[in-house]
Amino acid sequence: MLIVDGTLVPTRDHKIAEQSKNYRYSTNHQVVIDADTRLVVVVGRPLPGNRNDCRGLAESGAKDAVGNTTTIAGGGYPGTGLAMPHRRRKGEELPEWKQAHNKSHKQVRACVEHCFARMKIYKILRDCRLRGESVRHAMLGIARLHNLTLAG
Repeated sequence: MLIVDGTLVPTRDHKIAEQSKNYRYSTNHQVVIDADTRLVVVVGRPLPGNRNDCRGLAESGAKDAVGNTTTIAGGGYPGTGLAMPHRRRKGEELPEWKQAHNKSHKQVRACVEHCFARMKIYKILRDCRLRGESVRHAMLGIARLHNLTLAG
């Protein structure tokens, strides 16, 4: 089972970055991790930071790399065929079994957020001054360092 989520990396290169909600200029990276080992499996190509997650998943190449493997995602991936939390309709409450399912879904998805936190310890991902394809290489390098740290 895999977990997918996107993260923003602030970048000063305006050719590949766009203004986003959280940062001045950033790139959106789709990252897929293994739910059991918490190792990074796929890092998608960087996209402008104003792309939403479901569009970014398809355009970055991460969806093609995942294939038909069961993948868990957050609420920002509608229509992608990934396992998402249940949504309530206006004026209705979710049944208890759906609430319990959403709770376990959040607990599993927390792994990818912890992965992002560990990856952004490195200063290069907090203020990336690299240009062009170097942003992707930096992200791949940090992902490998993350995997080495966990694998020992």
